[in-house]
Amino acid sequence: MLVTEEKTGLRAIIAIHSTARGPAFGGCRYWSYGSDLAAMEDALRLSRGMSLKNAMADLPFGGGKAVILRGDGQHERNAMYQAFGRAVQVLAGTYITGEDVGTSVADMLAVREVTPYAAGIPRPDGFGGNPSPKTALGVFAAIERGASHVFGARELSGLRVAVQGLGAVGWALAERLHRAGCKLVVADIDDSRTAAARRAFNAVVVAVDDIATQDVDILAPCALGATLHRQSIPALRARLVAGAANNQLATNGDGDALHERGIAYLPDYLVNAGGIISCVREYQGGFAEADVDAEVLRIANRVDSLFVRASSAGEPLSRAADRWALEKLAS
Repeated sequence: MLVTEEKTGLRAIIAIHSTARGPAFGGCRYWSYGSDLAAMEDALRLSRGMSLKNAMADLPFGGGKAVILRGDGQHERNAMYQAFGRAVQVLAGTYITGEDVGTSVADMLAVREVTPYAAGIPRPDGFGGNPSPKTALGVFAAIERGASHVFGARELSGLRVAVQGLGAVGWALAERLHRAGCKLVVADIDDSRTAAARRAFNAVVVAVDDIATQDVDILAPCALGATLHRQSIPALRARLVAGAANNQLATNGDGDALHERGIAYLPDYLVNAGGIISCVREYQGGFAEADVDAEVLRIANRVDSLFVRASSAGEPLSRAADRWALEKLAS
């Protein structure tokens, strides 16, 4: 669905991949794209990822995603998100939106003024709102469990982790990794963030283009997607890849390439489901935050199951995860 409104400057694409498990649930990304085609392709890929993510997390929702094309900044942001909310309302509950890259709680509050089909709204008890901390909790749990399979490590202390991107999720993940005793290498396009990480975590700061090739045990991609491809994979030195970024593989075949190099790749839609779990439970109501945290931590159990499935089938983790998620989606 293409949405435009000249008065507010809104140019958006809403992509619904599947409603097999329920209404499509997925965030709204605000980003600059080289073309409308690039924006559409991103929305379609992200919407498919949400179908797999929601299915893997056993949530009663399908997958959808919206992208708002970043404009010239001359329009009032609140009005633009209200216009986006009116487009969501037209779909009458087929699509439920939330935060994603470039959007905020304030943006979702603007959307919620014109439609009930929006999540990421703070509750009076403090639960809800920004889902980034829950995403980071789930990624940390996945890394911790993945490390036990790859390194036989009972704890993360002493392991070297490269965090690619220090946005809301990347920073929260770095905090958890630091507390666990990890040695951090970080990169971000914002020098102030890396400087803060150096002070807070004693992190080694490297250039964005160099982060994936660092001599580390674990690589945590937490920026944009498609960073794992035929040019980057041969240079990786990490033995475990698990991070918050969506669509980390440029192609499905890149999961095979990681497997052939002996690198364990935990698919993003398994690892980063903490945020959508939080948004869904906040949207549904009736869930205490402690219960949501416990549900997010069960991502670690799915990591265990994925290693078993992949080993039994003799296939890469990425292939086993896709098959598992599609089975859930079909059922």
